[in-house]
Amino acid sequence: MNQVKIGKFIQETRKEQSLTQRELAEKLNISDKTVSKWERGSGLPEVGLMLPLCEVLKISVNELLSGERLDEKLYHKRAEENIMDLLKEKAEAKKKLILTALIVFITVLAAATLVGVAGTIEMETWLRVVLIVVAIVVIAVGLAVGCVLERDAGVYECKYCGERFVPTMGAYLWGAHTLTRRRLKCPHCGKTSYCKKRLSRE
Repeated sequence: MNQVKIGKFIQETRKEQSLTQRELAEKLNISDKTVSKWERGSGLPEVGLMLPLCEVLKISVNELLSGERLDEKLYHKRAEENIMDLLKEKAEAKKKLILTALIVFITVLAAATLVGVAGTIEMETWLRVVLIVVAIVVIAVGLAVGCVLERDAGVYECKYCGERFVPTMGAYLWGAHTLTRRRLKCPHCGKTSYCKKRLSRE
């Protein structure tokens, strides 16, 4: 799905209805910053807002996700394409999560091997230090790559407003987490909660 195209379409249909960003936001009980974010192509409306948004703009969800008005011939074709896009997005997120787990496993295994060799085999002190330093570098690089992949694999969903978003790297790294949730501040409502990991924006 082309977020920029969808954003322009939201803007066009909003103007057709003679609505400002603020007026549209008020009808949907959201902030005008959220509408602005959609129209810039920086994010998509969350699932729970799609139907109300389409009702206000007098378009279908299929047209919203396609970013254009659809005649009857194109309607079914675009519906199938939109479903396939969502499935592909989820599949790619799953692949990234599997790759992340693999990288972390290999990193830990490699570092443990290096430390084991440095601690059990007789060698000069400088060589032992080099092996330990290499092990630390391997762990740091492996974890950094794993964090980037895991952060970009899907999105997080706010517990309070349902907004789905990708956190900044700083927020991601410092957020306390479980296997499926991370403590983050929602850029939409501003509340902090344990946000659930989701595989797609929809």
